[in-house]
Amino acid sequence: MSHRGINKTVSDQAIHLDLVAKARGIAAAESYFIELPETSKNHLTYGALLNCYCKELMTEKAEALVEKMKELKIGLSSMPYNSLMTLYTKIDQPEKVSAVIQEMKAADVMLDVYSYNVWMRALAAVDDISGVERVIDEMKRDGRVTADWTTYSNLASIYADAGLVQKAENALKELERRHDRKDLSAFQFLITLYGRIGKLHEVYRVWRSLRLAFKKTANISYLNMVQALVQLNDIPGAEKCFHEWERTCSNYDIRVANALMKAYTNGGHLNKAEEVKERARNRGAKPNSKTWEIFTDYYLKSGEVKSAVDSIANGISAGKADGRKWVPSSSTISTLMNHFEQEKDVDGAEAFLDTLKKGTDALSVEVFESLIRTYAAAERTSPMLGRRLKMENVEVSGDIKKLLDVVCIE
Repeated sequence: MSHRGINKTVSDQAIHLDLVAKARGIAAAESYFIELPETSKNHLTYGALLNCYCKELMTEKAEALVEKMKELKIGLSSMPYNSLMTLYTKIDQPEKVSAVIQEMKAADVMLDVYSYNVWMRALAAVDDISGVERVIDEMKRDGRVTADWTTYSNLASIYADAGLVQKAENALKELERRHDRKDLSAFQFLITLYGRIGKLHEVYRVWRSLRLAFKKTANISYLNMVQALVQLNDIPGAEKCFHEWERTCSNYDIRVANALMKAYTNGGHLNKAEEVKERARNRGAKPNSKTWEIFTDYYLKSGEVKSAVDSIANGISAGKADGRKWVPSSSTISTLMNHFEQEKDVDGAEAFLDTLKKGTDALSVEVFESLIRTYAAAERTSPMLGRRLKMENVEVSGDIKKLLDVVCIE
């Protein structure tokens, strides 16, 4: 647009700012904003920059920008407040959300459906279920806002988490009355949430409705259904659904195969999981990091350490092939490091660290402390270990420093 001499509207500039943040980072987005003419610095571009800060969990910058918008008397709608409240829920500070809601009301800023939804989730996060119900009642009384299906999906999820099965089911029935029959997301939420509250019959009923509503059943729908059936321990049903998907899919989605592989490994059926993995390969779907994570978990539970480490190496390679870095969870790493420590297996620990380094630029201090304890337990020395810690910029605890002094003796 710029090369063609097309004048961008302020709305265009707000979109451009968001794209700059995604492609080049926050610093570039800030520079873009600063260089905008003053006439373009309104609620749209300020809101776009605020949204970028909130997505990146940059709390201080987000709060400061909102204060500046107030000082400049830039008309605040619900959108910047919604961004800020979403940020607070993401950083585990849901208690701040109610204060934002009160500020919106004081400033006569109309709450929208999203505002009510994020308020409900914040109250649920502090176990205030009665507060959640008061929010729903307030939304009903507010004639300006109409609750949609997302509100009742939100409410059903909150009730399910709280173990209030009947209330969750009532909310799902309300969701069904309100959703558009061509909205795939609504069907998927229904299947997932009915699954979470143990309603197998309802899961199948909604699945039949979904199949009638759409000419072609998408991969994501099969994935959702297989996951729900696995959660309900209906493995024969999950297998039937999976095989039907295999016969009809034009694009073999490894995520659907992963869902069934996970069910098989959880049940101790390694051979069945391996068979699904090979069938996926034959259909051109390479195992991804999640696939190897599933096998890693199985091998750890079975005490097959070498196979677990091999699966992690495969997972890291698969992540690289997908253009991203992947490492196993901190609990998996800790389990393996504890094993090497107990077995006094220095070589195994070092080989494992070499594997991890292929997937991350920095290992945690806990990993190095375990390595030092492993050296000490095996009565092995490594004069270079201290230098390695400095190169990695790792500072170990006092007790570990004493062990390190022993390990680093020439």
